[in-house]
Amino acid sequence: MNRIELFKRHLNEKRAIKVISGIDNFNKETVKNVVSAAEMGGASAVDICYNEEIISMVKDMTSLPVFVSSIVPFELANAVKLGADAIEVGNFDALYKKGERFSAQNVLDIVNETLKLLNGEKTFICVTIPGHIDISEQISLAMKLEDLGIDLIQTEGAATVTPSKGGARGLLQTAEVSISNTIELVRNTSIPVMTASGITTTTAPMAFAAGASAIGVGSCINKLNSTIAMVAVVKSLVDSVSKVSDRETINA
Repeated sequence: MNRIELFKRHLNEKRAIKVISGIDNFNKETVKNVVSAAEMGGASAVDICYNEEIISMVKDMTSLPVFVSSIVPFELANAVKLGADAIEVGNFDALYKKGERFSAQNVLDIVNETLKLLNGEKTFICVTIPGHIDISEQISLAMKLEDLGIDLIQTEGAATVTPSKGGARGLLQTAEVSISNTIELVRNTSIPVMTASGITTTTAPMAFAAGASAIGVGSCINKLNSTIAMVAVVKSLVDSVSKVSDRETINA
């Protein structure tokens, strides 16, 4: 079975979990630990930076679908040649911390140039919708991406929020924008939505309740210092999603 089919199946079942090592994470050992934890914990896919050696390493060490994230069209198109199972325009949060911002037109330009470089080659494509732009712009961008045949869009928002509280309330504040964006995008488009940015074991069920078909999780896993701890978090996420699915089956 083609690797990406696993992610597609979980996407259709609205329980897909993508573990993100980071668009700017070029540390091989850290990436290796995150990918190992994703596989052992039962995730649906992993998301890594564009780096030829890291792509090769990850493809060799896991059977999970491998997403490669970048904002450079050549890198995205070349990632497919290097064996990426999916490509993603985005995971912008790490770049926001460096002062970068992306408009809807910036994103469209990257996507169109990438599609031109792919020259008709079919691959699974995900695009992050900038969480800081107005929701009407987000919806308009999502519709244009759908017309282009993009397979999945990812929401975000944590970079626009500074939690005023710690604990559970802080987690909710961090995830609130991304989940709110998910609700609006699901309501106004038919393209599947993946909620990311600030998603944790506490807020993951809320993302799926908001209509997400998938979640993208990064910092709550890759900031941990041991693979054992990372695996535990991934398993907790998988369990929390399973409980949501079970409740929906019972209520159906």
